[in-house]
Amino acid sequence: MTSLPRLPLDPDFKPIALIMKDMMEQAQSSEQKRVMRIAIQQELRVCAHWIPLPDACTMSSDHDRFIESYVKTLLWLYGGHTIYVDAPERIFNRIKQAFSLSGNRSFDVKFMSQIYQRPFDVIKSDDPMRFETNDQSSSIGRHMDGCRIGFDAGGSDRKVSAVMNGVVIYSEEVTWSPKTESDPNYHLEGIMSALSTAGSKLPRVDAVGISSAGIYIDDETRVASLFMSVGPSDVDKVRTIYRDAVRNTWGDVPFVVVNDGDVTALSGSIGLNRNNILGIAMGTSEAAGYINPKGSITGWLNELAFVPIDMNPEAVRDEWSNDIGCGVKYLSQDAVIRLSKRAGIDINDNLTAAQSLEYVQKLLREGNREAEEVFKTIGVYLGYAILYYHHFYGMDALLILGRVTSGLGGDLILSNAKAVLEHENPSLFNRLFITLPDEKSRRIGQSVAAASLPKIGGIK
Repeated sequence: MTSLPRLPLDPDFKPIALIMKDMMEQAQSSEQKRVMRIAIQQELRVCAHWIPLPDACTMSSDHDRFIESYVKTLLWLYGGHTIYVDAPERIFNRIKQAFSLSGNRSFDVKFMSQIYQRPFDVIKSDDPMRFETNDQSSSIGRHMDGCRIGFDAGGSDRKVSAVMNGVVIYSEEVTWSPKTESDPNYHLEGIMSALSTAGSKLPRVDAVGISSAGIYIDDETRVASLFMSVGPSDVDKVRTIYRDAVRNTWGDVPFVVVNDGDVTALSGSIGLNRNNILGIAMGTSEAAGYINPKGSITGWLNELAFVPIDMNPEAVRDEWSNDIGCGVKYLSQDAVIRLSKRAGIDINDNLTAAQSLEYVQKLLREGNREAEEVFKTIGVYLGYAILYYHHFYGMDALLILGRVTSGLGGDLILSNAKAVLEHENPSLFNRLFITLPDEKSRRIGQSVAAASLPKIGGIK
């Protein structure tokens, strides 16, 4: 396995990308060639992958854990309610047990059942038809005509833009705390306030586009960390919260709600005039989205926050999913705070997460070496995450956004991520275009791209 340079703030970091590389190299040298095929089904959509397996006698505990994490990756990347597996009995049984209500992936099982509103299942099959990809994508966004509002709801701030015939005439950013508020009226009033303010800058409102952290189907909330404190009795209010906000503010205008990660990718695709682009927003969590080579949104979940990138058995645990090593704890403001404390930076416990991030960024601007090491470490995390993500997306371009990337920290993250790619995969380093947008675009780019989502005259 390729050696990993020591990270002073996280010396035990164990990139999943290197475990995968090691297993695939061992499989190549195996006398008995074997593969594992996996298909994730979501209604009529099927997304399939296969991966070579080493001889059973040479498979390590790391390889066993990797296979489980690989299946989890596919599930959170594509989304679905059924997993088909063609693999040796021992491996299938491990996957079947893990992804059950009593297994260590029970969170994933319950989450997917909630999203797709049907029981979750893992089925063994050797039928080739089960592993034929049947994917679909949608052409959405890139509409710049008329008077539009674009709203972006994040976990620490909400951004809104007023756009007239493709020209931004007003933008604002307001700090809020949706994840800790149990009253749905707090969320509804905040959204309506933003829509009302932006609309007041326009002669009329023709359409509203919304970018929001979470999973949305038919413009309705299925699961979203923004509303994690809202109780079960108010779930229906949250489910239709964006529809209600638009109707209450601007009546029966066309509107579209899309996951913020997909809008990140759309923003990059529009701005860079490139397709086959993966967008990653590093903020309260890790949001991701993908625009395929045709320039369309795929409809995949792209929930990379739940995808493991660290295979260290003692990796950081995510409080929500109860899993370890997931991107949410490595490519977000949580990582900045955790690493800062390891570096000996004294952060006032009374500060919010967003304020803590701003404090560390201030130290960085002042030349603090410990703060510099924090962002370098996150850059290394990102570099190894990119190696893993590329296995699935095969993207030609990568756009990095979010509060964590603001200012000097973003430059350090990008340069260290590129250094990892150059060290581990020079060919990918030479052909993958990676960019940070300018500061203004980083802060409001998603709300502007969101404004382009609806087609004026569309039916809602």
